[in-house]
Amino acid sequence: MKRIVVPILLIFATALVSGCGYNAMQKNEEAVFAAWGDVEAAYQRRADLIPNLVEVVKGYAKHEADTLKAVTEARARVGSIQASPQLVNDPAAFAKFNQAQGELSGALSRLMVVVEKYPDLKANQNFRDLQNQLEGTENRINVARVRYNKSVQDFNVSIRTFPNSVTNSLMLHLERKEPFKADEGAKTAPKVQF
Repeated sequence: MKRIVVPILLIFATALVSGCGYNAMQKNEEAVFAAWGDVEAAYQRRADLIPNLVEVVKGYAKHEADTLKAVTEARARVGSIQASPQLVNDPAAFAKFNQAQGELSGALSRLMVVVEKYPDLKANQNFRDLQNQLEGTENRINVARVRYNKSVQDFNVSIRTFPNSVTNSLMLHLERKEPFKADEGAKTAPKVQF
């Protein structure tokens, strides 16, 4: 009799564990970490390109030192924040990281305005190549953010819906992840004036 009961209990326990969402929640959390890794890689690419961009612009616009200094300082602030998968579990650190990235984006925007003043620089092939790489990097960052937000949405839904919510509250104790949010200034559309 015991020979029959033990296998039946094992089959029942396996079915119970697979139906409670335990594995799905673990899988979704790993997907969030993987998506965050993609975001980090895109930000790192941008941070690596910025010193080259600043050096190219310095050669043409020596008297625009304040703008160049602001870009360099913003990049240094971004580099001082340790980005890791655990960052998505800490809302305060996540907000600080986003703020530093927003400041860097603002500094880069001001740098592009400076570049508009120097026709020789805009025509320089090296600068145009670098600018294209930066533009591609910004697109990659946006795509990585969208994919991260989708992973966060899937994860948050998986821990909040029944029966996963019961399993999570009893066994895993996973918490919601924060998605990327738009900067405050992004709510107002920029004005184009000629």
